[in-house]
Amino acid sequence: MTQSPATPLPPPGERRRLRAAGSLTEAQLAARVGVTRKTVRAWESGRTKPRGRKGEAYAKLLSTLAQEGPPLAEVTAPQFHEEAAAPAPLTPAQAFDALYAFCAPTLVRQAYLLTGRRELARESVERAFQLAWQRWPEVAVDRDPAGWVRATAYEYALSPWHRFRPRYRSPEAPPPDASDRALLAALLRLPPPQRRTLVLYDGVGLDLPETAAETEASTPAAAGRLMNAREAIAAQLPDLADPTELHRRLAELAATDRLRAAKPPTVRTGSERRARFWTRAAIAFTVALIGTTAMTVRTAPTHYEPPIAPGAEIQGVPERVAQGPLSEAERQLREKLRGEMTNGPERVLPLSR
Repeated sequence: MTQSPATPLPPPGERRRLRAAGSLTEAQLAARVGVTRKTVRAWESGRTKPRGRKGEAYAKLLSTLAQEGPPLAEVTAPQFHEEAAAPAPLTPAQAFDALYAFCAPTLVRQAYLLTGRRELARESVERAFQLAWQRWPEVAVDRDPAGWVRATAYEYALSPWHRFRPRYRSPEAPPPDASDRALLAALLRLPPPQRRTLVLYDGVGLDLPETAAETEASTPAAAGRLMNAREAIAAQLPDLADPTELHRRLAELAATDRLRAAKPPTVRTGSERRARFWTRAAIAFTVALIGTTAMTVRTAPTHYEPPIAPGAEIQGVPERVAQGPLSEAERQLREKLRGEMTNGPERVLPLSR
């Protein structure tokens, strides 16, 4: 990074982001500074260094764009690490607050473009930063902590489960301007992957490989999503067929509502409160599981008891019938047998004395 005696220059990658965030093309910026478009491209890629009066004018223009704070401009990882690298080492809370102050306002506006809901946009950003605070040792050393938080906020904002929440079933009030309402409606008609790709590329200003990496897609797939999204927007709003005009309108739409993010201490406190809640819930579940296991062991049988086999039906057994009346032949036979009982061998009979 080269610095002029009067105005410091941001890194090359941030130069391109500031130009795109200010809705300036390479030709427009070259005309303001008084150089060629090829020179601007070389400055933004880092191949050459801005020098002299034109370099000073270029540095002042970028400083003005940074102070204006375009709605979709965002801090990059080198900026955040440079800001955090103060002479005195920052505490984790101070480093987190610095990242939050840089990213939260713009992330809320980006999430609004994704969802069309102001409250959901703020909630998505707060949840992303709460998760970042819980994993701060991992996020603090990440190559792009701003990108880490942005990806997490986008994932939460585009979650399909929000449609089942009662608070998000009814639509919010649309923007007051008719053109803003039309653009927001066209955005919300896009499939979520296309909407996310469009916001990252034409809104935030990421290049195609970075957009593909953040959306977990291949570069050709991200390019296809971007072209389909642009065609869908142009079909509904022909005035936005130019990508430069589309970027400008996205920035204006995000700036229509003054979306405020919570203070960093509030987010850190909420993150710690959620962490304590889930820790206690995990402990309570573990205790309940241990108690259930102990009761099961206590009441379980100590030996094997074979189960009683179910009864089976036996075929071929005659039915039991009651004894009926004797026939005439049977009665004669009975009388004959009774009459002949005294005949036959002598019987042993007791003698009475």
